[in-house]
Amino acid sequence: MSRLQAGAEQRREEPSARASSPSRFVLGLDVGSTVIRCHVYDRTARVRGSSAQKVENVYPQPGWVEIDPDALWAQFVAVIKDAVKAAGVQMHQIVGLGISTQRATFITWNKRTGHHFHNFISWQDLRAAELVKSWNNSLVMKLLRGSCRVLHFFSRSKLMLTVSRFNFTTQHATLRLIWILQNLSEVQKAVEEDNCCFGTIDTWLLHKLTKGSSYATDYSNASTTGFFDPFGMCWSKIIANVVSIPLSILPPVKDTSHNFGSVDEEIFGVPIPVVALVGDQQSAMFGECCFQTGDVKLTMGTGTFLDINTGNSPQHVNGGFYPLIGWKIGQEVVCLAEGNAGDTGTAIIWAQKLDLFTDAAETEKMALSLEDSEGVYFVPSFNGLQAPLNDPCACASFMGLKHSTSKYHLVRAILESIAFRNKQLYDMMQREIQIPVTNIRADGGVCNNAFVMQMTSDLINERIDRPAHFDMSCLGAATLAGLAVGFWADKEELQKLRRSEMVFKPQKKWQEYEMNMENWVKAVKRSMNWYNKA
Repeated sequence: MSRLQAGAEQRREEPSARASSPSRFVLGLDVGSTVIRCHVYDRTARVRGSSAQKVENVYPQPGWVEIDPDALWAQFVAVIKDAVKAAGVQMHQIVGLGISTQRATFITWNKRTGHHFHNFISWQDLRAAELVKSWNNSLVMKLLRGSCRVLHFFSRSKLMLTVSRFNFTTQHATLRLIWILQNLSEVQKAVEEDNCCFGTIDTWLLHKLTKGSSYATDYSNASTTGFFDPFGMCWSKIIANVVSIPLSILPPVKDTSHNFGSVDEEIFGVPIPVVALVGDQQSAMFGECCFQTGDVKLTMGTGTFLDINTGNSPQHVNGGFYPLIGWKIGQEVVCLAEGNAGDTGTAIIWAQKLDLFTDAAETEKMALSLEDSEGVYFVPSFNGLQAPLNDPCACASFMGLKHSTSKYHLVRAILESIAFRNKQLYDMMQREIQIPVTNIRADGGVCNNAFVMQMTSDLINERIDRPAHFDMSCLGAATLAGLAVGFWADKEELQKLRRSEMVFKPQKKWQEYEMNMENWVKAVKRSMNWYNKA
C-alpha cells in the first residue's frame, strides 16, 4: 500500500476529523474541446469558486484541428489561480487536484529536452481519414480479423471477438500518430533513437506540472487511444505490431485515482498533490454517480457521448459501441461501452456565429414557437459521421429548404438533429449491449435545452435525469481526487451529495416522430461521401 493510500485509509477512519476541517478543498479541472474550466469544491461537493477560458483550436488546413500546447499550458495555470482566488481561499488549503481531459488528443515531445515536436492533434482532426480507409480495407486488417474469428471460434475469447470486428476511426490516436510519423521526420528519428514521448493531454499536463518528474496516464485515457487492450488492461501488442509503433513511446498506465506526484512548488507556491487523471466522459460518468451496471450517461457538449456501465469486464462489440475502462481504483475496475456523435454543441455555436440567434438560451423558445420544422432537416457532420455510419467524408447540410423557411425553422432543425442522433445512438446501444438500462442521466451544456431533452426522452421512451449542475467532468475529477486523499469517504457518500434538477419523462410516443426521423436519416445518407481525398 502506498503512503497516499495509507493516509487515505487513516483519514477515512476519522470522519469527525474530516467534518471539523472546513478549510480544506479539492480542485476539479476539465480541459474540454471548447472550454478549460476549474472549480473549487468543498466537502458538500458545492462549487466555492470557478474560472474558465475558451480553448482556442488551430485549423492549419480544412479538416485539421490542433491546439497550441504553450497557450493551453498558460490557460491551465491561469484558471487554477483564478478559481482559487474567486473561492477566497489559499493554495495551501487545496488538498488534491483532479484533471479531466478531452481524450485521444495527443502530442509527442523530446524525452531528453521536454520540447514538443508539434501542436496537439485533436480527436476531431481528420487528416488521417484516408489512412483510416486504407488501413480498414487493407489485406493486413482482413487477415487479422479473419484469424481472430477463427481463434474466437476455438477459444471463445472476448478479445478475439472484438479484434475480429475492429476498425480504426479518425478519433483513435493510432492512425493520427502514424500520419505524424510519416510526415514529420523529426518525430520518426526520435522514435528510432528512443527519444520520443507520446502523451494525451493528461500525460502532458502531468509532465508539465511536475517539471518532468512524472510521466504517466490512467486507464480511462489509455483505453480511448486505440492502442489499449481493455481485456488485458495493458497497451495492445497486437495493434502496436500491426501499425509498427514501439510500445516504449507510450506512458505507464496507473489507477485513475492515484498519487501521480505533486505540482512543482514554483508553479503555485505549494506542492499540490495530483491525485486523479481521467478522460472527460469517464469523469462525467463518475460525477453523475453512474456506479451500477446498466447506468447510462448522456453527455451533450461539443459532441454527444452515450456511455453505459457494463460492470467489471469489457463487452465485445459489433463496431458501433466501443469498450472502454471507466475507472480503476485499487482492485475495482469499472468498464463502459461508448458511442458518440461528433457535432452537438459545435452545431449550435456555428448557428450562433451565423446570427441565427444571439444566445443559445433563445433556441429552446425559437423551436417551441413552431409546430414543426416544415420539412427542413439538418445533418450535424462538420467532423464526419461516427457510428453506425462511420463516414469521415460526410458533410454538414440543410435539406428541404423552401421560400417560407425562416431562421426559426433552421434552429429547430438543428435541435431536432441532436435528438434524432441521440435516438440513433440509444437504439444502437440497445442492439449491441445486452444489459438492461437502470438510470439515464444527462450532462453537458446542451442538456440545458429542454426542447432537446424532452424530444430525446420521447424518442427513446425513457426518463432522463438532469443534474443541478452540468459540469460533471469537473465534478468527477474532483471526487476521484477527493477519494484518493480521504476528502470523501466512499462512493456512497458521493451518491448522497448528488443533486437532481429535473427529470424529463416521455410525453409523446416515439412513433409520432417516426416519419420525420426517416426523412432525417434519408438526409444523412445523402450527405455521405461528399468529400473526396482532394
